[in-house]
Amino acid sequence: MTPHASVPRSERVLILIDFINPLDFPGGEKLAPPALQAARATLKLRDRLDKEGVAVVYCNDNYGVWQSDFHSLVSACVGRDDISGEIARLLAPRATDVTLLKPRHSAFYGSPLELLLKEMGARQLILCGVAADMCVQMTAADAFLRGGFDVWVPADCIAAETPEAKATAVKYMKAVLRCDVRSSAGRRK
Repeated sequence: MTPHASVPRSERVLILIDFINPLDFPGGEKLAPPALQAARATLKLRDRLDKEGVAVVYCNDNYGVWQSDFHSLVSACVGRDDISGEIARLLAPRATDVTLLKPRHSAFYGSPLELLLKEMGARQLILCGVAADMCVQMTAADAFLRGGFDVWVPADCIAAETPEAKATAVKYMKAVLRCDVRSSAGRRK
């Protein structure tokens, strides 16, 4: 977040988790194609939600580099000639979007996300990103534990290394964490 920037007020917040990602870890090659598919669906959803005035927050790993900043990560990913570069070019944050780095799986853990959401007046969180069975699910779990949030995880806007891993995560988020998992076209508000 830029110093002294005003925090947008928004009862609904689209949170993009780890889409800006070089995918250069074991299993990244399996995650890349479904992540691109999820990014394309998320771009359409983001465009629709923009028209409704929904704020956008990017939450991304810092990959253990404590001197890193989000915009350097975006620049590095946008310049890549692979699927991770294509995803970064599709979903690069705009000037009006808020960007946060997170140190662990959940976007809440060790980050200012909870404080930011409180200042925004957020009541509904829309979680999109990678990986469905790790960072997205952990963020959904933390939102559930904090209470007071209506959480929507559009199943077409998340990705995992395997279809089975994604299906298991979606089932868990729906049954246990009480998330709405309808596709991005399946829910309007």
